[in-house]
This record gives sequence, structure tokens and C-alpha cells, in this order.
Amino acid sequence: MRSEKVQMQDAGLKKRTKLFALQVIRAVARLPRNRTTDVIARQLLRCGVSVGANYRASCRAKSQADFIAKMGIVEEEADESIYWMELLIESGEVPPKEMTDLLDEANQIVAMTVASIKTARRSRVPRNAAMAVPR
Repeated sequence: MRSEKVQMQDAGLKKRTKLFALQVIRAVARLPRNRTTDVIARQLLRCGVSVGANYRASCRAKSQADFIAKMGIVEEEADESIYWMELLIESGEVPPKEMTDLLDEANQIVAMTVASIKTARRSRVPRNAAMAVPR
């Protein structure tokens, strides 16, 4: 049974990743319309909204290994979101101040996800240890 503290953290991060997705949707809607931003906007929208969806999937993981794998996807999608935002800024398509808060949130989500993965890996029971017979 999962502890109440872990369930509260799950609920908090579920809400936070959903809010991140909504912020990405709003940011993409505000982008200037041209060939370059249209392509990058689609990519940012795709990975930005998938952060929350994949986090929700990780909360329903069937095993510790499944949880770690699903959280790895969350990490990748959040990091990819950062990449697309950086491209928008560095290409001059968007002023840095327009993406600062969203970039910060994406970096925080990556950091929390990495920490969760590390914790899950440390607490993972090795396959052979579960089957070992005490002497």
C-alpha cells in the first residue's frame, strides 16, 4: 500500500504537470505565425502536453521497473520541451522574458522527475534478492 505522503505528492505533481500542459498550450497560441514557429510550435505542443499524460501513466505503473521506464519518458518529454523553448528564444522568434517562467517550470519538472527516478532505482529490489533463500 502506498503511503498517504506519496499519494499527496502524486496528486501535486499530477496537477502541476497538467498546469504545465495548459501553459504550453497558451504559449504556443501566442507565438507569431510563420513557417519556423509553426514547426517548432507543433513539436513543443506535442512534447509539452505529453509530460502530464505520461506522468499520469507512471502513477499507474504495474511495477517498479514500469514506473522507472514511464518516468524516463516524462523526463525526456520535459527536456525536449526545454529544447524547443530554447530554440524559439535563441532564434529570436520569441523574447526570452516570454518563456522564462515556462522554462523554469520545465526545468523544475525535469529535476523532480530525475530525483524520483533515482529514488526508485535505489529502493528497487534486485531480481535475485527476491528469490534468494535465507541461510
